Amino acid sequence: MSYMQEAEAFKAKAQERLGDQFKILTDDMSRVRSSGVLDQARKVNDGAPDFSLPDAYGHEVSLTTLLKAGPVVMSFYRGEWCPFCNLELRSLQQALPQIKKLGAGLIAVSPEKPDGGLLVTEKNHLTFPVLSDFRNEVARQFGIVFRVGDEVQNLSRTVFQNDLALRNGEDSYELPVPATFIIDRSGIIRFAHVEVDYMTGRVEPESVVSALEAIVRSEVR
Repeated sequence: MSYMQEAEAFKAKAQERLGDQFKILTDDMSRVRSSGVLDQARKVNDGAPDFSLPDAYGHEVSLTTLLKAGPVVMSFYRGEWCPFCNLELRSLQQALPQIKKLGAGLIAVSPEKPDGGLLVTEKNHLTFPVLSDFRNEVARQFGIVFRVGDEVQNLSRTVFQNDLALRNGEDSYELPVPATFIIDRSGIIRFAHVEVDYMTGRVEPESVVSALEAIVRSEVR
């Protein structure tokens, strides 16, 4: 089953569970889309900002070091609490052998504290680095940060018992728009998928692998 099929099925369940409250989520996505955040996001042929972030085990991981080994697939996700993020991370894990075969690396980044990264790693059996981006500092450099709407914050706390301030260790209530970038060895973004629809708008791993294959072919020439 593809990510999209799984996401569509989970979306239907969420809509059934929430009823009229589901509109709070879709309305907030529309608000974020109209904010212009997608226009601010880094695009293909832009340079990727260098960074160093802690992984789930407290080890520092830098983009510069990763790029010495090959291109990097970088996935920004919202947090361990997001079921659609977990679906995407599991699908990326399934594609990891193909990504590695093409000489590339894979990392995932969220604003959660490292313990959240550890939880998402363990429960999804991830074997690639999951990095903690405190206060969305790196995501902000990629131009993909937005503030969660007040109604969604309230729904999250009351219905899902999820408080982002506790999860992220700070109370800005900001998240990254889900995004996937492929960065070549020279630090240039060669593929970018940024979409505010965090339910069914994410890129399929097959598309990531296809883009990576094209990048590798162009580097060989």
